[in-house]
Amino acid sequence: MKAILQRVTEASVTVDGKIVGEIGAGLLVLVCAMQGDTEAQADKLAAKVAKMRIFQDDAGKMNRSVVDIGGSVLVVSQFTLAADTRSGNRPGFSTAAPPADGERLYTYFADQLAGLGLPVARGRFGADMKVRLLNDGPVTIPIEV
Repeated sequence: MKAILQRVTEASVTVDGKIVGEIGAGLLVLVCAMQGDTEAQADKLAAKVAKMRIFQDDAGKMNRSVVDIGGSVLVVSQFTLAADTRSGNRPGFSTAAPPADGERLYTYFADQLAGLGLPVARGRFGADMKVRLLNDGPVTIPIEV
């Protein structure tokens, strides 16, 4: 699985003009299941996201996790993270998991984060989403497991 973590002061997802998920301080996680991914990869990714020390401590160093700061997570499905841009100018997405597998793993991943005690908001899988965020830092971290 692939993910992009963005440290945010706030973030929201809108579908058809209605907010379907929003958070205050925490992480916006754009996530993509790849072909062959399983729940084991989702478990590993969820644990890594929860423990990633990218929030400032009292000394101003990135030394605290989203759990440590009592933050929230907004999880948004993003199959375009599977983009293959090695040739030509049109990305290919053939390495992304098929939609049914992608949705299952996206839901499982978000559930695992919630199981780790994090407040989790979600986008809507497969929808045309409008994502708003106020990136904090900015801090943007790619992760692949």
